[in-house]
Amino acid sequence: MTLMPILQIHSEDAADYAIVCGDPKRAELISKKLDIARELAFSREYRTFAGEIDGVRILVTSHGVGSAGAAVCFEELIRAGVKTLIRVGTAGSYSADHPAGSLIVSTAAVRAEGLTRQLVPDGFPAVGDSDVVSALYAAAQESEGIVKKGITVSLDAFFTGVEEIPHRKYKQAGALAVEMEIAALYVVATLRGARAGAIVALDGYADADLAEVYDPHTNVVADAVEREIAAALRAVVMLAGQK
Repeated sequence: MTLMPILQIHSEDAADYAIVCGDPKRAELISKKLDIARELAFSREYRTFAGEIDGVRILVTSHGVGSAGAAVCFEELIRAGVKTLIRVGTAGSYSADHPAGSLIVSTAAVRAEGLTRQLVPDGFPAVGDSDVVSALYAAAQESEGIVKKGITVSLDAFFTGVEEIPHRKYKQAGALAVEMEIAALYVVATLRGARAGAIVALDGYADADLAEVYDPHTNVVADAVEREIAAALRAVVMLAGQK
């Protein structure tokens, strides 16, 4: 039995599958959808629950905001014994065709953050596992609303500064949305021999031409978050059944 020093969970409590999310409150929300759920630890921004979904053991852990801190979570979950990680989060849209409330399954992420540059060379891709991505997409399509899959962008900056963030270029290149942690998840998983996928609920527009008052607390966004959580849990069951 090994204690993970940051997450403060023991390896004996690990499962093959983990759902990760930014907000500790969202981790609690997800845990309430599990059977036999119990809280394992709440250390810094990292809150971890264990439970089951249709007989499949699973962890749920919050990772906070940004790639650097989130990578600590991903590393320790994998060291504890997790083999498959699914991120459930929110993102800003690059397209009027994908308004708030839409779901995006990330096939790969643009590495526009700083953490992964200290882990792998600049040209190394951040790519989701094909089986996990396919399961997420299939599960998400069972719900109502817009569901797309494609490339997302991972940034460090949430608010703008004096340097311009090249959202327009990413949009022109075909990226669908922007968030802050998927690139780290995909690179860490690849480095450590784990599988990873991600699904995000769009909570507004990142494109300046489409920008409006940002409010991630609308009923439309809350419903999308519920749908992505349900999709992630269904994907876990689907993947477990493929073994």
